[in-house]
Amino acid sequence: MIRKLALCSAALSIAALPFPGLANPPELRRQGSATQLIVNGQPHLIIGGELSNSAASSADYMAPHWARLKAMHVDTVLAPVAWELIEPVEGRYDWSSFDAMLKAARANDLKLVILWFGAWKNSMSTYVPSWVKRDQARFPRAQTPGGQGIEILSTFGAETLKADSRAFAALMAHIKAVDDAQNTVVMTQVENEIGMLPVARDYSPAANAAFREPVPAQLTEYLARNRDSLVPEMKAMWLERGAKMQGSWEELFGPGDAAAEVFTAWHYAHFADELTRAGKAGYAMPMYVNVALNRPGRAPGEYPSGGPLPHLFDVWKAGAPSIDFLAPDIYFPNFTRIIARYDRSDNPLFVPEAHNADNPAVPANAFYALAEHDAIGFSPFSIDSIDAEPGALKQAYGVLQQLKPFILQHQGTDRIAGFKPHQAYDETVDFAPQERVIGDYRFTVSFTMDIQRPALTPQTAGFGGMIIQIGPEEYLIAGQGITVTFKPVGGDQPLAGIDVAHEGVFDAAGGWKPGRLLNGDQTHQGRHIRLFPGDWQIQRVKLYRYR
Repeated sequence: MIRKLALCSAALSIAALPFPGLANPPELRRQGSATQLIVNGQPHLIIGGELSNSAASSADYMAPHWARLKAMHVDTVLAPVAWELIEPVEGRYDWSSFDAMLKAARANDLKLVILWFGAWKNSMSTYVPSWVKRDQARFPRAQTPGGQGIEILSTFGAETLKADSRAFAALMAHIKAVDDAQNTVVMTQVENEIGMLPVARDYSPAANAAFREPVPAQLTEYLARNRDSLVPEMKAMWLERGAKMQGSWEELFGPGDAAAEVFTAWHYAHFADELTRAGKAGYAMPMYVNVALNRPGRAPGEYPSGGPLPHLFDVWKAGAPSIDFLAPDIYFPNFTRIIARYDRSDNPLFVPEAHNADNPAVPANAFYALAEHDAIGFSPFSIDSIDAEPGALKQAYGVLQQLKPFILQHQGTDRIAGFKPHQAYDETVDFAPQERVIGDYRFTVSFTMDIQRPALTPQTAGFGGMIIQIGPEEYLIAGQGITVTFKPVGGDQPLAGIDVAHEGVFDAAGGWKPGRLLNGDQTHQGRHIRLFPGDWQIQRVKLYRYR
């Protein structure tokens, strides 16, 4: 029945769109140490932007934005699909809002990542249909210790899981019916920022009964099997209590909020895994879960407890094996430290939200994530709020689009590196120079407003860039606010010089169009390559050795 409904809707609203023949669905594929997203048989780098929460619910609202997003060099739009819109009446699906979005994205040559706002969005359950909201007997709410219901559906509602899974599977089947030939939709996010508020766990009768049951063997067996590679917090929590294989949540993970949060994470992960299985049965494409990160010093429930947080990574990996990866939504300044925790051999990095789109650190964060951590993609939030006056992000994204073939070619190798100042949670910035060996040269990257003095102003946190080796002694250096020096590695010629350096651009066909030949004051008489603050650009540099 679901398939028939999807096909009927497809025929009504997408009939005019061309279908060149079936293609393989998007997939993830390893390249060296990196994982890349493959779309229509080719690697696709997401240079993206996420829409504000209500944007995609109105085709009229979105009408002027699609072309502006394309003009600011966005290639992939992260767009919500709300359960309440597609299934306003139980069992009857309305695809009109999704189909309008799909048609507009195709018309502007944009890809889509679908954000499923189902049972939970930012912890809460406000995007569910009215027939779910109003039937608390069938779709129970989570409760506080005092028995007060919360506007958060309980993970222990069997009918909630069934209904959410049916709707999500119907959506994925519809996407397959109308998009399998073109792969406009390249990935799907399962729910949005899952987590329990304002306490560490659900205290409904069903949740209390589950909390009294032993820890599932599936979790303890995972912990034992991966004992040496557990995240530090989980390893300490479990080992300090004897690394038990059986027992209660508190016996294995500690009293109070510690055990309560692990319990919450396990049941959220199990729900998300079942939902993902249902979605992939409809259309098997990459699916991920995003996370609202915890603030230092806050207790579970003061932040969304039980989400796929760094310290709960192992619980989610054990409980949700169908999910392809866990992705951080980053609104804190310590960006480089956060993404390092999500860049793992078993978890390719994707950054679906990173500050609001107008944050001055966003362009440098994009360069760093894509080059230094081989990210599948990067996206700031509320991209529609700035597309009329995009400023620096448009310029930076324009450079990234030119570099995309080189980034994709060299991800997972030692021929690409990214740079930006490291920040702490308290916004303290570490401007120390950073070094990388790329090819036969050691590069030192400094972040400076002026070569004669260190960077001391707040906006310098947005400095950054990348270096890509494209030949034996030839490099692309891109970014802004960086000064790059170099030394040979090994050999009997210990000094390095600039053979030739051009600023320039790559045209639409990928051909290099050199601008100024840089020398003299522009290279400090051959001593360095400098990319000035406020000007995102590419320089193509060939080095040489001498004694």
